Amino acid sequence: MRYANIHEATFRRRLNRFVAEVEIGGAVERVHVKNTGRCAELLVPGYRVYLEESGNPGRRTAYDLVAVEKRTPQGPKLINMDSMAPNKAVAEWLAKGGLGPLEDLRGEVTVGDSRFDFVAQEADWMRVAARQPMEAGAVGRPVAIEVKGCTLESDGVARFPDAPTLRGLKHVRGLTALSEAGWRCAILIVIQMKGVDVFRPNWRTQPEFGAALIAAREAGVEIVALDCDVAPGMVAIDAPVRVILEDDRE
Repeated sequence: MRYANIHEATFRRRLNRFVAEVEIGGAVERVHVKNTGRCAELLVPGYRVYLEESGNPGRRTAYDLVAVEKRTPQGPKLINMDSMAPNKAVAEWLAKGGLGPLEDLRGEVTVGDSRFDFVAQEADWMRVAARQPMEAGAVGRPVAIEVKGCTLESDGVARFPDAPTLRGLKHVRGLTALSEAGWRCAILIVIQMKGVDVFRPNWRTQPEFGAALIAAREAGVEIVALDCDVAPGMVAIDAPVRVILEDDRE
């Protein structure tokens, strides 16, 4: 996915979950933060950030903060922190066959008491391989997919969540139940950066989430971590990242 009208700025401070102050063109400007997570390791005074100009004169803020350049011992690391970006990038990735042939792919679908990011039907693999037309009803399992954007990283290890998430926990448990009922289910952890070696649950922040991921995997849910190519004006799914779910607290 691509952004339009990107501008460079310097981060000053976060005023609340939705608004921050930056310095741009020698002036202080209030901007919309497109991520309500803590992001304490990203929103650091003096860090270089990237803004998308909204172009809407009726808005209270003229810019959205979409990426930040994190300082690390290995040098600056560009991280997309737009919470809307992972779903858009995944939609492009799925359309290109990221999880194999899918039919009737739809976004934001309620199943039971949960709304999942994507729902589809698994295509008839034999007919797809033979390039034969689909017959009525010739589809495989129903598919449910949940996307989690990940911006928390340290020493090459990405972790999710950066703060306890009851909604995320509900989604994982919902997918576990659907998998046990015969659905194909997947949790896609979209790591919004490059340079990550492994994904782990954030056991210290929310051990229940880590335990739920392990239970989901045991029930057949696919736990897939993917890193991203990131530039100030774009983000795209790139490559799989190794997943280790076991508790690593000492």
